[in-house]
Amino acid sequence: MPVEKGERFASQDIYIDYPYEEVMYRWDHVTRQVFVRFYGSPESDIPVPHANRLYNDALRFGEEISTQHYHQGRARQ
Repeated sequence: MPVEKGERFASQDIYIDYPYEEVMYRWDHVTRQVFVRFYGSPESDIPVPHANRLYNDALRFGEEISTQHYHQGRARQ
């Protein structure tokens, strides 16, 4: 189910898991930046462009997850 980018993106951080590509994303609503975390790796310090294809695929086909799930991470398959 797609992750809606409505009003919630303006008021809270959003965490997305996209198992098909073994990647998770974090939307930081304060800085309005997107950060990526591939399975088995720490979060990247470099923000992801909003037009990034993989990020937009994750919005369309991934699922929203909890803050805890994101920070816990996932192992590569």
